[in-house]
Amino acid sequence: MTVPAAIHERAARPASKACTVNPLKMSQPLGAALAFLGVAGSMPVFHGSQGCTAFGLVLFVRHFRESIPLQTTAMNEVTTILGGGENIEKALLNIHKRAKPAFIGIASTGLTETKGDDVAGDLRAIKGAHPELDMPIVYVSTPDYQGAFQDGWAKAVTAIIDSLVAPVATIKGQVTILPGCHVTPGDIAALRAIVVDFGLSPLVLPDLSGSLDGHVPVDFSPTSLGGTTSADIARIGASEAAIAIGEQMRPAARVLAEKTGVPTRIFDRLTGLAATDDFLAYLSALSGRPVPDKYRRERSQLVDAMLDAHFFFGGKRVAIGAEPDLLWALGAWCKDMGSELAAAVTTTESPVLAWLAAEGACLGDLEDLEARAFGCDLLITHSHGRQAAQRLGIPFLRMGLPIFDRLGAAHRVIVGYKGTRDLVFEVGNIFLAHGHELRPADADSGIAQDPCHKPAMGDVTCAGSCRSHHSIRET
Repeated sequence: MTVPAAIHERAARPASKACTVNPLKMSQPLGAALAFLGVAGSMPVFHGSQGCTAFGLVLFVRHFRESIPLQTTAMNEVTTILGGGENIEKALLNIHKRAKPAFIGIASTGLTETKGDDVAGDLRAIKGAHPELDMPIVYVSTPDYQGAFQDGWAKAVTAIIDSLVAPVATIKGQVTILPGCHVTPGDIAALRAIVVDFGLSPLVLPDLSGSLDGHVPVDFSPTSLGGTTSADIARIGASEAAIAIGEQMRPAARVLAEKTGVPTRIFDRLTGLAATDDFLAYLSALSGRPVPDKYRRERSQLVDAMLDAHFFFGGKRVAIGAEPDLLWALGAWCKDMGSELAAAVTTTESPVLAWLAAEGACLGDLEDLEARAFGCDLLITHSHGRQAAQRLGIPFLRMGLPIFDRLGAAHRVIVGYKGTRDLVFEVGNIFLAHGHELRPADADSGIAQDPCHKPAMGDVTCAGSCRSHHSIRET
């Protein structure tokens, strides 16, 4: 998608306050660690203090409800001042001895970035002194005082390609898929199935559908349980084409194209009717095959679902807080359904923010989102937004990461015709149910169950689809 120069003026602007009150974003090292977890036999390592690693470990365990391999160089006051090369060496030797990983990914943190450690130089010296460390070791600079989660993910994938991928003879029918951090393991599995149905052979990097899809392993493994193998990474340069999902993956796609000559295509989103049409048309042209009948049927089902649901979406005001690519996918889809994107808050700069038509889109936190969501009909963000939705008295849809108060986050699918259809039903049912149910404040006021009940002055009005009824209580 080409961004007209005139609309760059509407890029998200930072919230005008001196500090983050209720954080929306997560740090770059966390995004890099998640990307490394999509490599088979992987051990991600944070070059920083133990506390940084403990926080990331807890966050991932609560979201995926799986055992997460994550290690640290355990920097302390002395090593922070004198340099962390020795800590990296000890960590790598211990990990090699105990876990026998097939891949190690190292992400820096704010602590070591502030100190200015030459990690790349340290790694060259360590590998030269210890030939037993024969597995791929990829380092990525991810200071957590800059950027956000999707930046760290994108940097990690780019670093893997830059370090390990080389041009090789083309394998006919092989396609590389570079998913963004907003693409769930369930989404990846669905996309792989679509590509296979066109007679193509997909290689996914990183592949969370193999490592964090919630399966029970036959044997215990101290490293990631699946994902893109080292052999798969070596074959990426042989692909006929590469598909990047999300604007965040543009740098990785560019590096892949420059190193190997593999032509790349970037899809800014795969949620929605038109977006899926474009994706399947591309696969059809790439494979030389017509779109399979099953997807024509799924498209028809999506169109019917949109017709059924548009009564409940039309005119609704939606507030979304998410990483830029997820914000764009959901926000554009809401507009496709006839809803208004009334509030958009995100975590980091991205070209997609210039495409959003929402007034006042900003870089901010959950406090900013809550302030802008007043009077909206739906709040969409991760689980930390539940208190804001409760205070506002509006429905809440959990999207993104972390989701720790609901099960199955890793298996949610919102891509393709089927995934979009299920999302239409999920959100449509929220609007439908909320139009006929009371908010807690309504019940406290003793208002009748009729959603169009007109209360006396000072009461809380209904939260129904009747647009003249807004939740306002006189103080």
